[in-house]
This record gives sequence, structure tokens and C-alpha cells, in this order.
Amino acid sequence: MEKNFVEEITWRGMLHDAMPGTEEHLMEAMRAAYVGIDPTADSLHIGHLVSVMMLRHFQLCGHKPYALVGGATGMIGDPSGKSAERNLLDEETLRHNQNAIKDQLSRFLDFDSDIANAAVLVNNYDWMKDFSFLDFIRDVGKHITVNYMMSKDSVKKRLSSDSTEGMSFTEFTYQLVQGYDFLHLYREGNCTLQMGGSDQWGNITTGTELIRRIGNGKGYALTCPLITKADGTKFGKTEGGNIWLDANRTSPYKFYQYWLNTSDEDAEKYIKIFTFLSREEIDSLIEKHREAPHQRELQKVLGKEVTIMVHSQEDYENALAASEVLFGKSTADDFRKLDEATFLDVFEGVPQADVDRADIESGLDMIAALSAKTDFLKSNGEARRALKENSVSVNKEKVTEDYTVTTQDLIGDKYVIINKGKKNTFIIRAV
Repeated sequence: MEKNFVEEITWRGMLHDAMPGTEEHLMEAMRAAYVGIDPTADSLHIGHLVSVMMLRHFQLCGHKPYALVGGATGMIGDPSGKSAERNLLDEETLRHNQNAIKDQLSRFLDFDSDIANAAVLVNNYDWMKDFSFLDFIRDVGKHITVNYMMSKDSVKKRLSSDSTEGMSFTEFTYQLVQGYDFLHLYREGNCTLQMGGSDQWGNITTGTELIRRIGNGKGYALTCPLITKADGTKFGKTEGGNIWLDANRTSPYKFYQYWLNTSDEDAEKYIKIFTFLSREEIDSLIEKHREAPHQRELQKVLGKEVTIMVHSQEDYENALAASEVLFGKSTADDFRKLDEATFLDVFEGVPQADVDRADIESGLDMIAALSAKTDFLKSNGEARRALKENSVSVNKEKVTEDYTVTTQDLIGDKYVIINKGKKNTFIIRAV
């Protein structure tokens, strides 16, 4: 092969473990590998990104990637890394989620061209739905011992935990179902490698065992590390929950901000994993960043690359403009360019007060805007003092006591931004 896949993901810090012989196997010819994706939502989140990036690198290195949506396994629930059983989904929901996930994967993988290594999306529900229980325990179950299944870390952890619920038979059999997926793709697509997070090692090796025992063949396993943050908090999570790839669930502005707020230590790690920049570009960036860390060059490039990759150039530019609105020297015109969703994201957590639209239409004097109608300042006297000190602005323009807030000041026909000094911001909303 023209490019060594294992070498590529190793320098990027994306390799946790691989079966002996995996690298040599991949260098011999074009190979097929798959990653399983849990379809419990109609969007991927950034926790999925590492395995998606692995599939993309796999395709770039001349190999054929399979993305397996776990429709059948999504109906069961995987015990790996979980302390409780998950909710099970119906077929209609699974199909909807599968289609949405394929749309997102299409930003990373080439499914449609006529190249030999075009990506393929499969759903294990398609081959599991007609498999009877008796057929499964006869044709698959008899080849794997309970001792073998009990030795897996994911099973051991659940059985030794303090949970009074224990582990259901359904979850216990999960590794057999996932193992059978590998055997099926080995037979149907000559798929010889399964990749996933390091917590999936036990499930993946059950698949290689089935390929050996039933398929009389050789399967390989390769895992990537579970991504962590230097401060010990969970990667991909905020107070608001997951960072999703769907712009309707996590706006491009919030998405960009997540990467921008990465610590220096994490940014050096993430720039290798979550971008396709070359080794030389990354080394140069890291060196430049270490010379002037306060400029946050690494975080800016990371945020730019990932936002464009997941969303678009336009979304990145809008997110950048929105960031400048809050932290830069912005004008009322900059505010007016923001759509309402981004505006609300930018000013999330900033105190707001509702004012009757009629009051603004007839002209709202500044004392009322600061105190009587909004209670942002404690008294009319405090409002007058602030105005005399020239510390009040409306939509970033300094105003005096004789200024009147009118509909001309409304951003998006709805909001007015008031500042007292540099740090105190509040929003008036016309209702």
C-alpha cells in the first residue's frame, strides 16, 4: 500500500492496541475494516469522532471502510463501560437514526464514487432480524464457551460492581452478536479487521475467535485509546450534555467554542487526532504555540479545522464572527449579522428582562431601561450615576441620559444589548 495506516495513526496518538501481524496484513493488499456505531440517537457526537477519523485515515491509505450501524445491537445494549442497561429502540427509530448518521458520515467517508475502496454503510439488523434464537445458539453459541465470555473485562466489571441489578442475559450475549457481525462481514465483504475504542477489545476478539472457529479464517483487532481531558473531566461533555455533530443539537458556535476552550495540553493531543494536518504542519504549530501560548494559536487552528470538517467554511466564519461579538471590538452591525439561535448562544447566561414592545415603540428612556423597567440597576439614582460616568452603551454604542431606546435599536426585531462598563452585560427582550 502507498501509505502505512498503522504508522499514520500511531504518530497521531490514535493506536491503543493491535493484534500481532495487523500492520503486515494491511501492507500486503487493499483490506476491508469496520467500526460499529451505536444508533441510539439521530446524530453522532464528538465521542464518535475518533473511530470515524480512523475510518477516514483507513480510506485515505487505500483501504475499504465499513461503517456498521448497530440496529440489532442497539436493540440489546452493550455492557462495555456501562453500569446500567440502556433503553431499547424500535425499528422505525433505528432506520431514521441510521439515515441521519449516514448523512453525517458522508462528510468524512466517500460512499458514492466508483473507486474500489468506496465506503459501505451496513446495519446488522438486516442480517440478524431473520435469525431465530434456536439457529443462533446452535450455529454460533456452541462455538464460544461461557468461561471465555466470563473472562472479558466488560463482563467482569459488571458482575463485580455494587449494582444490585447485575447483568441481564441479553447483555451477556452482546459479545456473541457483535462477534457474529465480524464473522458475517468477513464472509460477505472479506472484512478482516474490526476497529473500535479500547473498551471494545473483548467484543472484537470474540469476533476474531468466531472467524477462526467457524470461518476457518483469520481476523484482526485494532483499538484506539478512549479520549480523556487533562483535568479529568469527560471529553465531549459540557454542562449542557454531549457536543453533537448535528447543528440543531449543538450550534456551530458552541461547537467551535468547545475546541477553542481546550487546554494547551489537550490541544496538542487533539490537533493530531481530530485534524488531517500533516506531521510537519502540526509540529510547526505546536512549536509556535509554545513560544506564545497566550495567543492560543493551537486552539484557534483546532477549532477552525474541526468546525469546517464537521459543518462548513461558512459556519466556521459565522462562529468566528460570533466569538468576536462577545470578546472583540464589535459594533451593532456585527450583532445584526447573527441569526437568533447564534445570538442566544453567544449571550447564554447573560441576564435578560422582558419589556413590553409598546414601551419601546413609544420610546424607552435610559433610566427606565436600566432600572425601573428592568431592575438591572438597583435604583434610578444608580442609573443616572452610570450614565453621567459615560459607562453605559446600547448595542456597543455609548449613550447619555437623554438617549431613548426605540425599535431602531432592536436586533432581530427583538433584542437590545445594554452594557454598564466592560463586564456587565444584559439583554432587553421586546415581548
